[in-house]
Amino acid sequence: MTRIALFGAGGKMGYRLASNLRNSPFEVRHVEVSEAGRARLANDLGVTTVPAEDALQGAEVVVLAVPDTLIGKVAAGIAPRLVPGTMVMALDAAAPFAGHLPDRPDLVYFVTHPCHPPIFNDETEAAARNDHFGGIAAKQHIVNALMQGPDEAYALGESIARVIWAPVMRSHRVTVEQMALLEPGLSETVCASLLDVMREAIDEVVARGVPREAARDFLLGHLNILAAVTFGEIKGVFSDACNKAIEFGKPQLMRPDWKRVFEPAEIAASIRRIT
Repeated sequence: MTRIALFGAGGKMGYRLASNLRNSPFEVRHVEVSEAGRARLANDLGVTTVPAEDALQGAEVVVLAVPDTLIGKVAAGIAPRLVPGTMVMALDAAAPFAGHLPDRPDLVYFVTHPCHPPIFNDETEAAARNDHFGGIAAKQHIVNALMQGPDEAYALGESIARVIWAPVMRSHRVTVEQMALLEPGLSETVCASLLDVMREAIDEVVARGVPREAARDFLLGHLNILAAVTFGEIKGVFSDACNKAIEFGKPQLMRPDWKRVFEPAEIAASIRRIT
């Protein structure tokens, strides 16, 4: 039975993982520094936490469910206790990409991240429809990267990832560099920024007299059909009027060189700001 040391088990992300790992085929040792986190684990999940040194004793995998800004500090603190071959698993590409993991070629570094439940899905249960983050009831896809270590270690990392993000549909293997393009590049710098612009656009039309509820309903409804056509979820084309609006609107909203956000230097700068 694979022994896992879960650091940050009582935090926002760690609690989700601890919950999914309860009935898994893995032996899990939970580490949590905050009193509130330890109480939450005990009261909600019946989980007992242990000191870090006890959790690391004989652990084959260490999962770092801690904020990006603490990954380097936590990893450096536990590195002397890790035997060669131990897998260190991060839940985001930012800190590994930025070089915050210890310089230990004898360790295995595995990075995994959820895609989150897709907006186009076949969920019918209310719990699944309302599980927007994933890892509870809604199915989602995931991405994984074996940053360093023997290729055969990937199977172990992926098997753990499928449990902590369950229920999982597709599991994609990418590199850490590709994962950084996906986040923060694609998901946050591009997608989240454009969505924030949409929210500001609602505020603007409301300020110009449109009832807020009408504006919200109109945008979210159009977002559904426009996204379905744009990403090929359904067969269809935009109207001539919509195409003309895009032809005019895109240059007004987007810089001509906006794709530079995916350049390596820009991705690296974004990650430095995060970590």
